[in-house]
Amino acid sequence: MNTPLDSAALDQLFLEARTFSANPDPWQPRTVPEDLLRQVWDLARMGPTASNCLPARIAFVRSGEAKARLAPLLDEGNRPKTLAAPVTAILAMDMKFYELLPRLFPHVDARAWFADKTEAELLPVTLRNSSLQGAYLILAARALGLDCAPMSGFDSKGIDAEFFPGTSWRSNFLINIGYGRRETLRPRGPRLAFDEACQLL
Repeated sequence: MNTPLDSAALDQLFLEARTFSANPDPWQPRTVPEDLLRQVWDLARMGPTASNCLPARIAFVRSGEAKARLAPLLDEGNRPKTLAAPVTAILAMDMKFYELLPRLFPHVDARAWFADKTEAELLPVTLRNSSLQGAYLILAARALGLDCAPMSGFDSKGIDAEFFPGTSWRSNFLINIGYGRRETLRPRGPRLAFDEACQLL
């Protein structure tokens, strides 16, 4: 039987976790090793998606060369903090995710549900489920001691052409990943109360 997480775990995942997005540099000068990124994925991939479709694809931008390719595709306000981040994850979605369904969802021929649809028709499925996986990635990174800063503010078509040419991958959003400097944080923004955001029916 599952038991509630203790207060320290809840703090790390939610209550004390923050988005590190101050310019020009909200990050500690610490690298994020490949092995840790692999651990993050191994946790994040376990989160549920519709029919286990797993449409998210991730490019972890780490090298100076890759950052130089990414920089001109970022909105000006996102450029300094992204270039300073140890890692920037391009959270993408595979518009041909259904090709792997015979392995990922072998109970029925789920590939037939999607194979004849256009990209526009597939977008609700890929966007919804890859966004879910992006959220799992953030929680997995936090669980392993990392900090994150998800963001929009980039040239999506430009990123697709630069990083995913000739593929069925399409960018969804970006996540800067590293170890944040808490002294760069502003006060946390307010959140909606239960009665403002929820209904009991």
